[in-house]
Amino acid sequence: MGISDLFDPSGIAVIGASATPGKLGNDAMANAKEFDGPVYPVNPKGEGEVYGYEFVDSVADTDADLALCCVPAPATPGVIEDCGQAGVGAAVVFAGGFAEADEDGKQRQEEIRQTAEEYDIAVLGPNTAGHIIPHKKVFCSFVPGFDEIETGEVAIVAQSGGIGVTSTFQLEREGYGISGMYGLGNRVNTDFDDVIPVLDDDSQTNAIGLHIEGTAEIDQFEAVVEEADTPIVALKSGNRMHDFVHSHTAAPNQDYERYEEILTNNGGVMADTVTELLDASRVLGKSPVPDGPNVGIVTAQAGPGIMMADYLEERGAEFPELTDETHERLDDLLLGFTYDENPVDTGRPMPEFGQVIDAVARDDNVDIVLVYEIFEHSLGYPVEELEQLAEDLDKPIVFTVAGPYDALEPDRKRMEALGIPTFDAPERGAYAASVLVDSIR
Repeated sequence: MGISDLFDPSGIAVIGASATPGKLGNDAMANAKEFDGPVYPVNPKGEGEVYGYEFVDSVADTDADLALCCVPAPATPGVIEDCGQAGVGAAVVFAGGFAEADEDGKQRQEEIRQTAEEYDIAVLGPNTAGHIIPHKKVFCSFVPGFDEIETGEVAIVAQSGGIGVTSTFQLEREGYGISGMYGLGNRVNTDFDDVIPVLDDDSQTNAIGLHIEGTAEIDQFEAVVEEADTPIVALKSGNRMHDFVHSHTAAPNQDYERYEEILTNNGGVMADTVTELLDASRVLGKSPVPDGPNVGIVTAQAGPGIMMADYLEERGAEFPELTDETHERLDDLLLGFTYDENPVDTGRPMPEFGQVIDAVARDDNVDIVLVYEIFEHSLGYPVEELEQLAEDLDKPIVFTVAGPYDALEPDRKRMEALGIPTFDAPERGAYAASVLVDSIR
């Protein structure tokens, strides 16, 4: 199967390309045109150019090894046959109306599967939003704006195109980008067990986030999860309204508990929301593996610190006593109205806040450091101290930020570059710390 052509094509054919704005074939061309290699708009009715590329009559007139199929469901089996005869190794089928729809659609999907097997074609979909790999300038989707997505470190593999799109744009809005998004759709012959091993070998991908409704290849899924070294987070939906789920991606009815067992037995994490899926993926992708479940909290405001401590305690985190040496350092730094146990509260940001973080982070009883600080223009964030800690310690530090976006963004980016994941709300920072605790259990 030409799975490598899906991930690393040398040429892309857009079958059903259109010069008419708003049409699927035009939106797909708007994204595909960013590719560094040749792009071929295929449409025998097309005249002239679209986005500077001349129309061609047939995929046989191209040197493409990846085809984007922008044609209706009834025409798709014939297009896949044409791709096979032209030597295309991978195809993305955007159209719905296959196994998720009715018996006719199920038969069409089976025709695609048989043809793909005959010609060794990897088919993404059908019924997919496609896939994007920003660092390779591969934008194989009809979703407007995907060609502007920046490169990040988290890959999303989603059965639902909507979840994949939502996740991608959320990561982009929050300034992180994405290493890749892969919409599996109906999974005619490209499933989780095909994509995960490739991402596990991808140097750009530090964590893999999965959206799962269900797959008949669950045994193969378990095998690749067991083999993967890259952290994996999963969001399993479709646990109740099974008819609705089947009408979406033709997913089988499967228990949440089976996937939970597979993930948690192999160091993975289960998320309950899209935001948790992304936050868990980011913190696992950025952070070193903690030595234990002991969390040290440092906060410049008591209220958020209390919320974070409550959250973590409910999820089984440990709050160790700080050593005498740490208390001696804190006594020299803190004012009398502060709280110098664990959590450590400074009352407000202060010039010595970075030294307080340093003291707690270097405590031998602390495995994970969680910080909350409101940005103050006169102080900024203690990036210099954090830089030294990142160099000296192999210990996770999670930083929760608050303040005007434009003001805090330069410091936030510097922290991210140091391998310190940042979050913009107390509960998100606390959740990220809890993920680190769960990942070692």
